[in-house]
Amino acid sequence: MMQEHLLILASGSPRRKELLGGLGLTFDILVSEADESFAPGLSPVEIVQELAYRKASVVANTLSGGIVVGADTIVVCDDDILGKPSDAEDAKRMLRRLSGRSHTVYTGIALVDAGEPGRMVRDVSGTEVRFKPLTDEQIDAYVATGEPMDKAGAYGIQGKASQFITGITGDFFTVVGLPVALLADRLAEWGFDVLPRSGSEGR
Repeated sequence: MMQEHLLILASGSPRRKELLGGLGLTFDILVSEADESFAPGLSPVEIVQELAYRKASVVANTLSGGIVVGADTIVVCDDDILGKPSDAEDAKRMLRRLSGRSHTVYTGIALVDAGEPGRMVRDVSGTEVRFKPLTDEQIDAYVATGEPMDKAGAYGIQGKASQFITGITGDFFTVVGLPVALLADRLAEWGFDVLPRSGSEGR
C-alpha cells in the first residue's frame, strides 16, 4: 500500500523530526501550540496520551486533510512527574533526584485524521532508565551545558547525559521522545509504507 495521505508532525523537536525522518516518509512540520497542562489525578500513561492527542488535534483543526502525529514525553520517579525544568536550579534538583536510581520514561503518541473528524488513535510506550550515582560537580557541569533545559527530566539520553546511563529496559527511542517501532506499526495500519514492499527492490 502506498502512502496516500499528507503526514504532519506536530512538534518542533529536532529529535522527533530526525526519528520520523528515519522511517523514510515525507512529512511536514507544524509546531503545536497546545496547552500542556493536565488535570490532577491522571496517571502518567493517561497524561502523555492526552497531551499527544491534544498537540495533534490543535494542528489538525487548522487543516482540511492529512494525518497529524503528536507526541509527548514525561519522566516519572517515585510516582512524581518530572517535566521540563523551569530553570537551572530546577534541572539540578531533578538530576539529584535521578542520581543512582531507576525511573520510567513514558512517551505517548497520537494520530489524528484532519480530514475525517473523530478518526484518531492513541498509544504509549514506557522505558525504565537507570542512572549511576552523580556528584554535585557532574550535575553542575552538565546543567551548565544547557542541554537539560528543554528536556523532560532534565537530561537527553542521546547527548552528554549518555555517560550517566547504566542501563535501560525497554525502547531506547521512547526515551529520546518518539517510540519509532510503535509509531511505525500505527502508521502502517493507517496506510503508510514504513518500508518498501517485499520484492520491490530492483524493479
